[in-house]
Amino acid sequence: MLFPDYYYTSAYSIPYKKLYEEGKRGLLFDVDNTLVEHGAPANEKAVELIGKLKEMGFGVCFISNNKEPRVKKFNEPMSATYIFKAGKPGKAGYLKACERLGVKPEEACFVGDQIFTDIWGANKAGITSFLVRRIAFHEEIQIHLKRILEFPIIALFRLIKRKRCFLSK
Repeated sequence: MLFPDYYYTSAYSIPYKKLYEEGKRGLLFDVDNTLVEHGAPANEKAVELIGKLKEMGFGVCFISNNKEPRVKKFNEPMSATYIFKAGKPGKAGYLKACERLGVKPEEACFVGDQIFTDIWGANKAGITSFLVRRIAFHEEIQIHLKRILEFPIIALFRLIKRKRCFLSK
């Protein structure tokens, strides 16, 4: 339940076109340290990616444990849907996102940077999970402590599932 289905360097390097061709129609994203640095507003790169994904035909939903003002502000330039205080790793927020996008869990993918919230929750909800490297290293202390526990899980995943690990240097 803690292994992602795939591990990529960045949310910006995932082959979304291939996912669409495989029948995926909903993309769910964590925000902080997945698309932008923790607490940062949406930047040009994030806005461009989400725009392209929507043009491809994907439904997009941001799922965050943050409060609404943070997620709403981030979403404004992209006009996607969002869920705040999602209760990750509980599966309810993920399933609610699928419902809002009109997709089944098996038609969705989730992209996030943390195993114990993002990946575990997506896996429990039956959604294809993509772990990406965090964008920045400055984080709240509780997140930093979880990162220490994530390290051996990621190392084991990379050892066992090499074919599903796409990292660039």
